[in-house]
Amino acid sequence: MSALIEVVSSGMLTTVQDWPGRIGYWHIGVPPSGPMDDLSFRLGNRVLGNAEGAPGLECTRGGPTLRFPHGGRVCVTGAPVSIALDGVTVPQWQSITIPADATLEVGRLTGPGMRCYVLIAGGLSELEYLGSTATFTMGSFGGHDGRALRAGDTLCVGADPGRHEKRPDRDARAAIEDQPSIGHRWEVAVTEGPHGAPEFFTRADMDTLIRTDYTVHFNSDRTGVRLEGPKPQWARTDGGEAGLHPSNIHDNAYCVGALDFTGDTPILLGPDGPSLGGFVCPVTVVGGDRWKLGQMAPGDAVRFVAVRADRAPSLRTLDVGRRASFPLVISTSSDSDDGVLGRYSAKDGTDVTLRRSGDGGVLVEYGPMALDLAMRARVHVLDQRLRARAVPGLTELTPGVRSLQVQFDPTIVTMSEVRDVLAELDEGLPANDELVVPSRAVSLPLSWDDPATREAIQRYMHGVRSDAPWCPWNIEFIRRINGLDDVSQVHDIVYDAEYLVLGLGDVYLGAPVATPLDPRHRLVTTKYNPARTWTPENAVGIGGAYLCVYGMEGPGGYQFVGRTTQVWNHRHPLDSRAFEPGTPWLLRYFDRISFYPVGADELMDLRADMAAGRGDVAIAEGTFSMKDYLTFLAKEADPIATFRRQQAVAFAEERQAWGRAGEFTSQLAS
Repeated sequence: MSALIEVVSSGMLTTVQDWPGRIGYWHIGVPPSGPMDDLSFRLGNRVLGNAEGAPGLECTRGGPTLRFPHGGRVCVTGAPVSIALDGVTVPQWQSITIPADATLEVGRLTGPGMRCYVLIAGGLSELEYLGSTATFTMGSFGGHDGRALRAGDTLCVGADPGRHEKRPDRDARAAIEDQPSIGHRWEVAVTEGPHGAPEFFTRADMDTLIRTDYTVHFNSDRTGVRLEGPKPQWARTDGGEAGLHPSNIHDNAYCVGALDFTGDTPILLGPDGPSLGGFVCPVTVVGGDRWKLGQMAPGDAVRFVAVRADRAPSLRTLDVGRRASFPLVISTSSDSDDGVLGRYSAKDGTDVTLRRSGDGGVLVEYGPMALDLAMRARVHVLDQRLRARAVPGLTELTPGVRSLQVQFDPTIVTMSEVRDVLAELDEGLPANDELVVPSRAVSLPLSWDDPATREAIQRYMHGVRSDAPWCPWNIEFIRRINGLDDVSQVHDIVYDAEYLVLGLGDVYLGAPVATPLDPRHRLVTTKYNPARTWTPENAVGIGGAYLCVYGMEGPGGYQFVGRTTQVWNHRHPLDSRAFEPGTPWLLRYFDRISFYPVGADELMDLRADMAAGRGDVAIAEGTFSMKDYLTFLAKEADPIATFRRQQAVAFAEERQAWGRAGEFTSQLAS
């Protein structure tokens, strides 16, 4: 029988996590989760003799009170915290033997930092979800019932691997030199890229980024650490089809540790952050320094240190007797290449750019910075061929609108080796117009201007920003920026359009980023700046030239048009008619989505049926042919050009209005 732990009190936010978390699902919007300070977590497990990734507890701002009916051993690591065993103070970073029926109380943090960790000999035993026990609270899965612990919960523990064999006379402890240094000022190693100067940021912006202390904002969590600092001047005036603000780009994959500029607000993306989005990231925290994000507290100072990717500190393996924390071997300068690993023209003339995404990622971009479905088709073929190649060390392949992000373990495969494989595969790609791919027709209900989306706008106005050009009604903003005569035209275009799914996981859990096949249906908008802190599940919005269905509640920046039914299955049986067995995401790449109108009350009923496993979605099999699509574009070229000219005039007028109002020069609330 497994040993048990009773949760007497839960602390502020205590969750079950494992390391490295949920790997292999980034492409459909499932983040890795896992411990935000993985260094403290893994060292605690090592002290106990566990596997480094064995499930344990992450505690924010303080910890829980736990009763051990059968006894056990624990190690508490991370930020300084008070710990008592039956009222007697005990130390951190040491294996503590707990007698039967004893109570361990982990109090509030007593010094700097944000998180402490309670590791248990034998590890916690929880059901895995998509290969991991890590808790993703926003998605309501993993860990203990997909949520933070509560008083009265009971946890199961695996078999104790035994005391530290090398020191049988006393409990094992982590050496002082191995323990991370936690304070109120952070120097964080970053690499250039993927999107820096001079294309997106000015040289002065990049100098400011490296030479300035940023301050951690109170509105930070596991999704990301929000920072306050100088506003960029930007190297361009707008994002074109991707949006009005210069931070807007066509959606591409992020990675944990990327410094994501959502408008003018920099956010260091955490282990629960989004996998796909449409904002630029000038630098990326290297893998060996990502643990620091877990200990950054509001008011702390953050200074970025540019390093060479091949000299970056790595914590993918913790060697006994070798200092684990930053710095290890580190360069004194950056790669000085603006994050660009290479540019070349493919044999068919397609421009190819390889960009660095931290010390363990490469972003392949095709063509100019414009929406071109031929480029997305090329990405699709590259993705499929790279998966078939099964290169050792590749961990995630995530397609974007015109890009493919390849994440890898640099202890197994080097960046130059990954770059060479990509160039070789690209050389053998067929002509874009030869591609024919499976493409299902998917019909979804849409509650226009749904009450939940109106509530989200009101929350944004009251809690984030009240003077945004897109408030108080996003649909009116969409009408204005596209030069339409009436909001009814916005309504008709959305319902008439057929949206081709280009990516999944924007933002989170199989949420599609899609664009209308007919360019006359492409309503171009800009994204919120700053982003919303709350978006209702399955809200439907438009950002740039793209439409998104939000897979879950969370942050977001697309302009709302309504709400639909679930695109992610995390509440009902996996044999539901709408979802394939064992596949919790509804949609696939190159699906064609169309909407039919329903009222708000009818949508609530449809959502209830879907949540209970009774709902269904009309899906018809089919194909998408690039050759046929190009023929359509040629046939409709003149009316498409007329629509785009009208759109461009309205877009320019909106931009001029923003300039007169100081939208591009004023410091926005973060």
